[in-house]
Amino acid sequence: MRGSTLSADTAIAPATAAAPVRHRGVLGRQLRSELLMVFRRKRNIAMLVVLALVPILIGTAVYLSAPRPGEGPPLVNQIAGNGLFLAFAALTICLPVFLPLAVSVVAGDAVAGEASSGTLRYLLTVPVSRTRLFFVKSAGVLAYVAFAILLVVAVGTVLGAVLFGIHGVTLLSGDTVSIGTGFARTAGIALFVFVDLLGLAAMALFFSTLTEVPIGAMAATVVCAIVFAVLESVPQLGAFRSLLLTHNWLGFAELLRPVVQLRVLVDDTYIPLAYTAIFGTAAWARLMTADVTS
Repeated sequence: MRGSTLSADTAIAPATAAAPVRHRGVLGRQLRSELLMVFRRKRNIAMLVVLALVPILIGTAVYLSAPRPGEGPPLVNQIAGNGLFLAFAALTICLPVFLPLAVSVVAGDAVAGEASSGTLRYLLTVPVSRTRLFFVKSAGVLAYVAFAILLVVAVGTVLGAVLFGIHGVTLLSGDTVSIGTGFARTAGIALFVFVDLLGLAAMALFFSTLTEVPIGAMAATVVCAIVFAVLESVPQLGAFRSLLLTHNWLGFAELLRPVVQLRVLVDDTYIPLAYTAIFGTAAWARLMTADVTS
């Protein structure tokens, strides 16, 4: 009896110790599956192609037209002198329209697409919590957003280097910083844009939990982005505009000044982070309580 008891204990111990490993393995498989699904979806690939074309078109146009000093917007005017500005200009042009559209497409489809195809109900029957499912979906969206931004920056930087060369960066004030500092500021701009888009991604994810029609969640997100932009252009709204998600989207211009005020950059991230917290919590709460029937 004593021998059999010992044998049972030793048989149970490995299974108990292996349980956390199995849970981590399930999470890893879910995350890999989500990332593959996000990056293999044809419309998501199409959005990445569109984003990559933006710096290509800008760089080609500047290279062929050779704008004179003083002509055109400052960022575009700087491209001919330093290819690194092609990445800055591409992000500036993509931020109001193309990047929000990409975010709307991928985040709006995250939950609604699963509900529409009938796979969401299956996912919720496996022994994985809805909270974990929510974080897996969120990770897939954030990975896509980060990759989209890095794609614009990478294509802009490489093409700018080929067409115009990369030198010490002349800032908008006329001061020049080293190439290393220029790359560091480029990384800072990319990070700032990523934070900008977090709030919109959280909104799209929330809308995605409200419907089984992905196009509805995408359209609602795009409409919200347009409404924010329209309200931002109405000066009569006064201080109310500072509460709009898009109010400080171009705040990364601070990184193109001789002395960067980090406090200004941090202050400009409060609004998108607040939207992220509010709509991210709302999306999680909705997914936790939703009665999935399809």
